[in-house]
Amino acid sequence: MYEKTFPNKRFKHTLEFLKKHVSTSETILDLGVENPFSKIMKSEGFSVSNTTGEDLDLDQSVFSNEKKDVVTAFEIFEHLLNPFPILSEIKSDKLFISIPLRLWFSPAYRSKTDMWDRHYHEFEDWQLDWLLEKTGWKIIDRKKWTNPVNKFGIRPLLRKFTNRYYIVYAEKIKE
Repeated sequence: MYEKTFPNKRFKHTLEFLKKHVSTSETILDLGVENPFSKIMKSEGFSVSNTTGEDLDLDQSVFSNEKKDVVTAFEIFEHLLNPFPILSEIKSDKLFISIPLRLWFSPAYRSKTDMWDRHYHEFEDWQLDWLLEKTGWKIIDRKKWTNPVNKFGIRPLLRKFTNRYYIVYAEKIKE
């Protein structure tokens, strides 16, 4: 997936945001198979385990089997058909989600060769906020940033000042 490019800016912002709210003594369940960013979290001293590639739309048993202090879902929810049951099943008290924001000047991403590398959702920030609220989460902190590219054209120009990524830190509302 990162053969030709490595999202250094996204990883930098994500790591800074995570360090602001999580100590290395807390355990993390990172949704998705081990990836370059989960390796970065481990190298920074975080205790991270990943899901094993199960289809989270169909199987949320990982949340019953794995009780961790924190759940992270970095660039995962846009690939899912229905994030609602997943958010409802998480037992952890802390949740971090980052998503690519829907861009009005660009269609949703879809790989023609890898069925897992497709975006079913490209959220607007208010949609993710509402989804979290409806599933019992309170947003504590949020951040957005751009993703400029070194190319010429209208879309590359728009990417210089249009936010592309959105990250939230939310806590489970106690009943």
